[in-house]
Amino acid sequence: MKRAIIIVLALAILFGLAGGLGYFQFVKKPEMIKGFIQSAGQPTNSVAAAEAKTETWTPTLNAIGSLRATQGVEIAPQVGGVVRAIRFESSQDIKKGALLVEIDDSTEQADLKSSQAALVNAQTTLDRQSKLVSGGNTTQASLDQATAARDQAAAAVERIKAVIAQKRIVAPFDGRLGIRRIDIGQYVSPGTPLVTLQQLDPIYVDFQAPEQYFAQLAVGQTIALTVDAFPGKAFSGKVKFLDARISTDTRNFLVRGEIENNAKTLLPGMFANVTVSAGAPRQVVTLPRTAIVYSLYGDSVYVLKTPAPKPGEAQAAPAPSAGQAPSDLYEVERRFVRIGETQGDRIEIVDGVKVGEKVVTEGQVKLFPGMRVRIDPKAGLPPMNPMPKL
Repeated sequence: MKRAIIIVLALAILFGLAGGLGYFQFVKKPEMIKGFIQSAGQPTNSVAAAEAKTETWTPTLNAIGSLRATQGVEIAPQVGGVVRAIRFESSQDIKKGALLVEIDDSTEQADLKSSQAALVNAQTTLDRQSKLVSGGNTTQASLDQATAARDQAAAAVERIKAVIAQKRIVAPFDGRLGIRRIDIGQYVSPGTPLVTLQQLDPIYVDFQAPEQYFAQLAVGQTIALTVDAFPGKAFSGKVKFLDARISTDTRNFLVRGEIENNAKTLLPGMFANVTVSAGAPRQVVTLPRTAIVYSLYGDSVYVLKTPAPKPGEAQAAPAPSAGQAPSDLYEVERRFVRIGETQGDRIEIVDGVKVGEKVVTEGQVKLFPGMRVRIDPKAGLPPMNPMPKL
């Protein structure tokens, strides 16, 4: 009985302490802080700010793509053999039909002579049988057999000529060769890669677009792309093809653009940032990208408002004299916004901010709603060049 009473008293004391601590933490402490702020005066911070303004934007689609050759193949032999001669240099620009590699064909050349001799003999036999049939000295069956033997000999000659031609490997189209992977005297089997051949002008860029853009994209629309190899330089082109299906896994569809590449500076496999102009120009409200505060609960901005005077503050504050600038003291209001697309260092504000309202662009980390701030015209970092892609 005594132990139960002691336990109950201990629990009561603990709950009392916890309740008192909570009351102090959540009731008394905020009141004390508020009283200190009111007695000492609310501190002000300097921030960078910008006005929301109206701009004319053409809707764009930003995507990540990869460059690929208009035509690109791995040159490989159809038949095996020993490499007898290499007729190209690595990274060489060549024309269609140029001889690249010769594979030893001495055996096939000997077989060709034998087959040609057999063809001559078969043709002679056919001529003889034709004369005998004309004179009635042999049957038509003998003539038919001679004709078949001549045709078989001719086919054997054509087959060997085709094998010899396959051992002379030529370029299937104009383009630039890669680095050769073979040496003279090396045995190559059918399908062994010898060298790559890429047609570089023009060049394709493949990228994925979300399903909702399918109605906005069309063949012939303008494309601009940048690559890491040439920072600050933009390449232009057109939309060439739209895929005929939408992926059920990603709900994206493939878009292929064509880019002029006269200098052949763009190469297949390069990573590309692609921007497509998709739609008619429209009026939008924009802010610097740095003004947006991103969070799990939604995107927001800090809008600058003229502070409301506190009791007694209006009487204590002296009126500005003639020629004196009005006070640059503002009060911040946190406001949730709906954002749209991004172009350069500006971002579209679909809802939440009106044109002409001043918004904090730098220094949001130290702010809270109702805090008073001043605009520092020297604050703010210079924009990055080039701007990072989203």
